[in-house]
Order: sequence, then structure tokens, then C-alpha cells
Amino acid sequence: MKEIVRASLLEAEGVLSSMLCNEELLGKISEAGVLLANALISGAKIYSCGNGGSMCDAMHFAEELSGRYRKNRPALGAIAISDVGHMTCVSNDYGYEFVFSRFIEGMGRPGDVLLAISTSGTSVSILNAITQAKSKRMSVIGLHGREGSALSQIVDIDICTPGGRFADRVQECHIKIIHILIEIVERNIFPENY
Repeated sequence: MKEIVRASLLEAEGVLSSMLCNEELLGKISEAGVLLANALISGAKIYSCGNGGSMCDAMHFAEELSGRYRKNRPALGAIAISDVGHMTCVSNDYGYEFVFSRFIEGMGRPGDVLLAISTSGTSVSILNAITQAKSKRMSVIGLHGREGSALSQIVDIDICTPGGRFADRVQECHIKIIHILIEIVERNIFPENY
């Protein structure tokens, strides 16, 4: 069993090493963090969405901003689109593919930012949310794991992580990037915490 553990950790290490060597990816992550910070400074809101494990990542991202990351500081305006009442209502009345876009339609404002998370970059519910956000003149950061996906074609900042054979490595990279984005936001808004 130790060999399984070692092999898994070595695969994850390889993925992180490839990210470290990708200057374009590092630049996009930096750009996304600054975009988020500037939006919050201007009074805009940050929205996040995803399905399955990506929903958990979207929620984790928002709660670290509205709650606390490393040190105490004022709350930041971030909301994961995860309200069960909203999601079941829209799923029932319109179809699941509209659960995120309907929320953005009602709540999104020009200058707000959407973090759209999809390991495949092909989820219809996420693509619809992006389209709706763009129609509201929001900025969109796409976080996915498939080069050339439909998502990568329609976002403002395209963050595509390497993965491996399965989505779990992509998701592991996503949570690392999410934490880095939060750190960049905090370093820009609350430099005294660093």
C-alpha cells in the first residue's frame, strides 16, 4: 500500500512541477488575483460556481473571502452560487443547465467578477453562467483542466491546470490556485497581514 501512496504523491508532484515551469500560467494566476482584488476595492462582488467537487471549491473560495483566510481582517464580498432553494427551483422550472446563469441574471452587476470552475471546461451550466456574466459586463475567470475547452474560449482570464489521467489531479491544482488567488487578494487589500 505504501507504493500506491508514493506513486500518487509523485504524480501530484509532477503536476505541480509542470505548473511551476509554466510562466504563462503563473502570469494568468497573478492577473486573476489582481483582477479580484481591484474588483473588491471598487465595491464589486465576486461570484463563484462549479459542479460536484468544483462546487465545493467554489464554496471554499467564497467562504475564505467572506470569512477568514489566515489572519483576521474585514469580510470581503464573495458569494458561491450554492443556495439549495434557488438551485432546486431553477432546476425544476428551467433545467439544471440554468442554475448558475439565473442567479447571475438576478444578482450580477457590471464590474462584478465570476470565478467559473469546471474540471472538463465543458459543463453546460458553467458555460451558461459565463455567457450570462459577460452579458452583464462582468469579468470572468475560468478555472479548468482541458486545453482548448469551450470554457477557455469565452472567459477573460483562462487558467488551465495540467491534470493527468483523471479529474482528481485537476481539482488538487484548483484548490492550490484558489488559495493563491485569496493570498493575492489579501496582499493587495490588507498588506499589513503579510
